[in-house]
Amino acid sequence: MTVTEIVTRSCKETEEEGRKFAKGLEKGAFVAFYGDLGAGKTAFVRGMGKELCPDAEVCSPSYSIINEYRKNGKTVLYHVDAYRISDEDDLYSTGFYDFAENPEAVKAVEWSEKIPYALPENTVKITIEKTGETERKITVERH
Repeated sequence: MTVTEIVTRSCKETEEEGRKFAKGLEKGAFVAFYGDLGAGKTAFVRGMGKELCPDAEVCSPSYSIINEYRKNGKTVLYHVDAYRISDEDDLYSTGFYDFAENPEAVKAVEWSEKIPYALPENTVKITIEKTGETERKITVERH
């Protein structure tokens, strides 16, 4: 396992780290996010979106649960907010398993602690911690 720690001092820096991170992702990668409310998970995914599909305006899928972003007509990023998922049946009803196996699209799942049973073995784990008003510690774990 490889662990990388990054410190950012603003939302813009967190987004930029997300963009840089996405450059090195393989198609079909599964990224699980952990962190408190307001930690910066969505900002990091917004940065990923800027790299993967520059024309998309990535926003939190809090109410829709899943947002899909396309580039040239192909889905390149699924952004999931699992905060309101209560069990496996609930997750199933969102269509999660229909796209989780997509070998072309990156999957970014916020609140992954709610769905540990659905995370594949090769999941990249990102934990974002508030260390100050705007400062964040981002820990990336790759297997």
